[in-house]
Amino acid sequence: MTLHRSAPRPLAGALSPLRDSWAPDTLLAEVQRVWPAAVGGAIAAEAAPLSERGGVLTVGCSAGVWAHELSLMSETILERLNGELRRGRVSRLRCTVSG
Repeated sequence: MTLHRSAPRPLAGALSPLRDSWAPDTLLAEVQRVWPAAVGGAIAAEAAPLSERGGVLTVGCSAGVWAHELSLMSETILERLNGELRRGRVSRLRCTVSG
């Protein structure tokens, strides 16, 4: 009898269902989960959600130009972000330089 092994499968696929149960039940955790899908890879590589208080999301950006650009795009980002959230809403972005 010959055993046939399939190729190794990525661990992320197995852990993905558990990830949501491990994340804290906060608006910030939800925002961090959906951020790349809401803003796209280019922005997600340069900016990340750092904190949330009263619906105001503080986003840390790698440079001042990114903070300025995201501030200009805040309406579009908020619309996309809130569209991805399962619960809660973000009412305003506060963009800072954290790089």
